Amino acid sequence: MTNIWVIADTHFGHRNILTFKRNDGTPLRPFTSIEGHDEAMVENWNRVVRPQDHVYHLGDVVINRRSLEIVKRLNGHKRLVRGNHDIFKTKEFIEVGFEEIYGVRVFPKNNFILSHIPLHPECLASRAWVNVHGHLHANKLEDEGRYRCVSVEHIDYTPTLLME
Repeated sequence: MTNIWVIADTHFGHRNILTFKRNDGTPLRPFTSIEGHDEAMVENWNRVVRPQDHVYHLGDVVINRRSLEIVKRLNGHKRLVRGNHDIFKTKEFIEVGFEEIYGVRVFPKNNFILSHIPLHPECLASRAWVNVHGHLHANKLEDEGRYRCVSVEHIDYTPTLLME
């Protein structure tokens, strides 16, 4: 059996993200070094994702090019839904192990739309779509029934199951 996992906003190699604060002034990410941050997410990923599983990374994989190499260490068949920080050439993402790259990914049988940035509510109105997205980090949308944020801050820095 193959599982399908989702995760967003890993920001591998983004040293400055460790200085970002939540609205209440606490650190956005509870790590003391970027190396510890990256290694914790690699360990969490490989603990739940098996080699035969599929993982949709919903954008903002890395900040700097040299951190792309981390993707090679991650289990599963990786697919990327590009985010606003995924600025490198498509071939660079493929070279490190992403098998497919999308702007948006739609699962019509399951009513899921995967994107990096949350879609406008009118995009979800035609049927009972659930928009699985990233980009918001620790923030939440009011209509959580139609939106599911999988930024790492919401999912304990570990891919979360979308479908079995």
